[in-house]
Amino acid sequence: MDWLSRLFEMMPVRGRLDLRCSYSVPWRIEQGPGVTSEIPYHAVLAGSAILDDAVGGRPLLLKAGDILLLPGNPRHVMHDGSGATPLPARNRAAENFTISENLGSDERLDLLCGHFAIAPPHDRLLRGYLPPRLVVHAGTRAGKGTAAQLAGLVSLMRSETADDHLGGHAMLNAPTAMFALVLRLASETDATSRGLLALVGDPRLAPAVVAMFKEPARAWSLPEVARLCNMSRATLARQFQDKLGRSASDLLTDIRMTLAANELKGSSLSTGAVAEMVGYQSEAAFQRAFKSHMGVTPAQWRKTQPPEHDVSLESAVPADRKGSSPTVDA
Repeated sequence: MDWLSRLFEMMPVRGRLDLRCSYSVPWRIEQGPGVTSEIPYHAVLAGSAILDDAVGGRPLLLKAGDILLLPGNPRHVMHDGSGATPLPARNRAAENFTISENLGSDERLDLLCGHFAIAPPHDRLLRGYLPPRLVVHAGTRAGKGTAAQLAGLVSLMRSETADDHLGGHAMLNAPTAMFALVLRLASETDATSRGLLALVGDPRLAPAVVAMFKEPARAWSLPEVARLCNMSRATLARQFQDKLGRSASDLLTDIRMTLAANELKGSSLSTGAVAEMVGYQSEAAFQRAFKSHMGVTPAQWRKTQPPEHDVSLESAVPADRKGSSPTVDA
């Protein structure tokens, strides 16, 4: 299984289309701050929009085909750029979504607004490895590759919001494909210079990420990971810090703790068995790492979780790698 598929297996994503906006100039949208476990998205179908930088940087121009994700769900403002008082907008409920529109007659903005939701604590892992804002361009359906696939999916969503089709709610609120395509496209392009996508987008560093997602329980050492990338230990450590803002050991621990949290939630295995499955020979070491990462002990975490099985850890950790201890350092 590839690293991105394994990531979604580790942290299932839910989502919802909230609005289809149809605005004539002048218009303005203000959203957030919202729940940190939700990642808002905006897909520009037609027209253009200006996104203000929340910390005073240069505004970002969004054009038709652009898809914006805002990990962390900050307050954000989008507008037409005219500076004029926006026309009043009204909302009307469709069967499976809400339409927001104003009554102007100029060329209109056509925008899909929704959000992806990742259950805590997994949202922290994803937020921590994504940039504050992520923009990809979906291209056209006539093209090839990921951009064309994403354009086709957005086109399908556009069609579903044109009328209330049977099953439309399920079509519009099944987010994994869209989220996966956005992340895949970002990793294939220069959409981000930092974070997990920047790592996997670098052909020299991608083998390290792939290996740790594929075999998280293996006793990875820094020299071994560096050899996978054909670089020195010092260069690998520097590249991880530059692109991810943390070490290879941090990434491996995050992966292991995410898998452990899922298994503690979804099975009756003992803490010691879970520790072994994610690469810890010492239950005490696992207990310390888990509490440091999650803020509670494994037993406390398990006690507060509803009994459901979202992720199978057995399928995530190869049997021949169970029982090794974490040794990656930077």
